[in-house]
Amino acid sequence: MAEEEAAPMDTEVEAPVVEAAPAAPVPMTKEEALKTVLKNALVHDGLARGLHEAAKALDKRQAHLCVLAKDCDEPQYGKLVEALCAEHEINLMKVDSKLTLGEWAGLCKLDAEGTPRKIVGCSCVVIKDYGIEGEALDLVLDSFKAGN
Repeated sequence: MAEEEAAPMDTEVEAPVVEAAPAAPVPMTKEEALKTVLKNALVHDGLARGLHEAAKALDKRQAHLCVLAKDCDEPQYGKLVEALCAEHEINLMKVDSKLTLGEWAGLCKLDAEGTPRKIVGCSCVVIKDYGIEGEALDLVLDSFKAGN
């Protein structure tokens, strides 16, 4: 035992870990905020997707927010949704593409890497339940208060 105690032991000296300073938070755009709000509403079963479901939710005044695609197949759909939103004083937001809106609303399959495949276009989505309230929801609602 005396020999074992006399033998020098290999000790590792740990270098002090220097943590990088957290990067300044990048401000979220309206599109990123809307995508986050739609994903949260989808998880909490608060979305009405498609013209039929959206029109029913708007007419029953269950809607908190309506999202309409600008490249809608039928221009009468857009006029109907805009009129229902104006009549019931529901906030309306427009996005450029119905495929983008369909992806955000969960109307697609995801492959192993998480890349969306088989995206179905969606002309109109209504949020009936926001789910989790957070920074993204505040940004979306503030854009309406600012008159945008």
